[in-house]
Amino acid sequence: MMKLPDSIQVIERGWLSSNNILCFEGESATLVDAGYVGHAAQTVELVRVALAGRGLDRLINTHSHSDHIGGNAALQAAFGCRIVIPAGIERMVSDWDTNALLLDAAKQRGDRFAHDAVIESGSEFDMGGLSWQAFPAPGHDMEALIYYCADKRILISGDALWQDGFGIIFGEVMGRKDALPATRNTLEMIGRLAVDIVIPGHGTPFDDFDAAMARAMRRLESFEADSTRVGRNAVRACFTFNLLDLERLREDELAAYLKSVPFFDNVNQRMLGFSDEDFASWLLGELLRSRSIEVKDGWILPTMAP
Repeated sequence: MMKLPDSIQVIERGWLSSNNILCFEGESATLVDAGYVGHAAQTVELVRVALAGRGLDRLINTHSHSDHIGGNAALQAAFGCRIVIPAGIERMVSDWDTNALLLDAAKQRGDRFAHDAVIESGSEFDMGGLSWQAFPAPGHDMEALIYYCADKRILISGDALWQDGFGIIFGEVMGRKDALPATRNTLEMIGRLAVDIVIPGHGTPFDDFDAAMARAMRRLESFEADSTRVGRNAVRACFTFNLLDLERLREDELAAYLKSVPFFDNVNQRMLGFSDEDFASWLLGELLRSRSIEVKDGWILPTMAP
């Protein structure tokens, strides 16, 4: 039966906000990942309750996407915590490069924050009374890190590995030819680790590591066989995320919305080749079939709680 150490508490979130992972040590704590800016007030309150009077000393991010760094500024303001980011995203955070952070390109939101330190690939650090090592995990985010505790065989995987796959391979849909090979290298590296428990960026912590790895590799192999599947997956997943943020969108405005978001338009132009109307029709059908959305009174609504 899977059991995390008492020093680790996972605040499981939905798909708009990443999980928040609290690691306690005495009267202080470290938090891994901060959720989306639209949930920042809720994140602060959830963390405050979980801290139960402890201080929040550090906030460490796994990667740069809006659902993982979006609560950074609010948490720093509320608790005075230091923010530690992967070294590979330092420039984009320091310059607040909203294109590199995929905020402008994907029409997502984020509050600017100031970081205090970086964490390098290969570095070791203490968190929650345990020793952790940072491993590079390029693919979903080419500068992502994952955090591994060898003693307890625990992996904090971010979006590099979920129980049923992994996150969008953004580099591939944006024209980077090294993103798919990097995803394979990352999964193969993870597969060589001795892991009993995975704490993913989204979803419940799980212990069926070998089965999850097999599912992830099958998904990757399907992408390698037909890279347009990467584009279709990216559009479906990213639109569903955006819809959770928007809360609703007029059905007759879908084609114009997709055209207005550079990420969606670029994926369609580069990889899919639909007309604007056919693009909207295809996406609507896909999401209705997967029951990710419903259409009511002319409105497209998410079926997952935000």
